[in-house]
Amino acid sequence: MKSVNSSNIKGTVTAPASKSMMLRAIAAALLAEGTTTILNPTYCNDSLAALRVIEALGAKATRGKNKVIVRGGMNPVDPAVALNCGESGLGIRMFSPIAALWPGELTLTGEGSLLSRPVSMMEEPLKELGVRATTANGCPPLKVKGPLLGGEAEVDGSVGSQFLTGLLMALPKAPKDSRLTVTNLKSTPYIDMTLALLQAFGVQVRHANYETFFINGPQTYACQNGEYRVEGDWSGVSFLLTAGAVAGSVTVTGLDTASPQADRKIIEALSSAGALVEMTADTVTVRKNKLNCFHFDAAHCPDLFPPLAVLACNCQGTSVITGVERLVHKESNRAVALEKEFSALGAVIRIDGNRMEIKGATLKGGVIDSHNDHRIAMAAAVAALNAQGAVTIRGDECVAKSYPGFFQDLKKIGGNVHE
Repeated sequence: MKSVNSSNIKGTVTAPASKSMMLRAIAAALLAEGTTTILNPTYCNDSLAALRVIEALGAKATRGKNKVIVRGGMNPVDPAVALNCGESGLGIRMFSPIAALWPGELTLTGEGSLLSRPVSMMEEPLKELGVRATTANGCPPLKVKGPLLGGEAEVDGSVGSQFLTGLLMALPKAPKDSRLTVTNLKSTPYIDMTLALLQAFGVQVRHANYETFFINGPQTYACQNGEYRVEGDWSGVSFLLTAGAVAGSVTVTGLDTASPQADRKIIEALSSAGALVEMTADTVTVRKNKLNCFHFDAAHCPDLFPPLAVLACNCQGTSVITGVERLVHKESNRAVALEKEFSALGAVIRIDGNRMEIKGATLKGGVIDSHNDHRIAMAAAVAALNAQGAVTIRGDECVAKSYPGFFQDLKKIGGNVHE
């Protein structure tokens, strides 16, 4: 278990590579003809699971320190062996339509909390597109029998955008043109990320206000010069930027400040609360200042709830964050986990329907259960920076899901981290 004591934050750190963009790049490299080199990779647990999935589907992936070389191609090594997506919700929902391009039955499964996360929303749209899909009471394992043909389908986007991402990546390889009608779409910035990735690989998808998507098929995946560089991860560094806002100052390099990533919105929240923010094209600096309560809608960027909860605890007054409904089906029920664990540290948190209200308060030390949720663990570490006593985190190793180097980076900028 790691413990974090009160700390003065000051320093510079390089952003880790984006897990979300890495997973999309891995899937695109599977679908591409020939060889794709993925530069600036992240070898977090979700990425490693995705690499194992594409290898099981027939790709060859050579891992290097600064690049992954993927020779694409869909030819499952052993169709009887389930494709294990680890604990990645994006992994199983994205790879299901992709796996369905193969004209046979494949099973996708996972581990831990993923086995209780919903995938039933995929069954009917896949059926409309030529695929037989069955689940275990709405959860993994999921069986798909292709081939995915294309055509017209309706997609419920209320649970999130991950399945739509999978369809948008798979349908360009289908033999027929496709039209998707999408209702109640959440996390539209994540679809922007998918569209940017597709464009980088030469694939065109059109949409009308994120409600209707038009995909011509078949298309060819190929990125310029056979290389794709993964950009820095706004989701992971949102915790470090928050650390700067509440406990000193931090500079993060290697970020695209014009990125379509949803969690770039952390800048708006920090500025709204009163933190001092400076940006260049690839660098963000955040400095502590008098912090006041803020209102923030996190419906399209729910992964920001944990760092925003830390920020709110350090503000004067009561902050309101909306979008709580998006937290139920994560690695944990994040709303419940945040309320329980932060309340144990002295935070004043109230959940009212789709709102989370957090009153600024001085936190005390204690023991926090990460709930095996990487973002709860990282939030607890940042919350400790201004706490009156040490905060010990049970299950801190779960940060490897998205940001294996988190605690090293926190120490680099002054975090008092110890075993």
